[in-house]
Amino acid sequence: MKRNIVSSIVIVIGLSVSGVASAQDDPPAPCGPAGHLASELSGNVAADSRCFEIRMYTAEPAMGGKGGIDNLHQRFREGEVALFEKHGAEIIAVWQRLDNPNTLVWMLAYRDRSHRDKVFADFREDPEWIALRAKYEVPLNAETFMMSASDYSALK
Repeated sequence: MKRNIVSSIVIVIGLSVSGVASAQDDPPAPCGPAGHLASELSGNVAADSRCFEIRMYTAEPAMGGKGGIDNLHQRFREGEVALFEKHGAEIIAVWQRLDNPNTLVWMLAYRDRSHRDKVFADFREDPEWIALRAKYEVPLNAETFMMSASDYSALK
């Protein structure tokens, strides 16, 4: 059976959609090196793949100067990206969707799923994050995709 490959960089192996707010949702999907995955997921995954995560945040429109995509971008500029890096995540990129201007998309990388879970646990408890989230409260919907690199991908 022929497969459609969405990207030559990664194979999507899980999807979680959550209803609201910040980086506090934990998708259940595995990710990382082939040896960390169930056999039905590991067939085309690199043995040295990191755990990749794409997060798409669609901000509710701003009301009274609060919320909205501009405040979300400002929260990222002022510290959200730096806090994730402080706790061990690698930020691959952050994008502004042009077909949906209320959506910010970003990609993170971790050593494996357990490293991802530790990064998020430490991030959530960081007083700088708590203050930043309070300063830029942005109601949003989040879609999270957990991925592992294919065995032929240049990015692992």
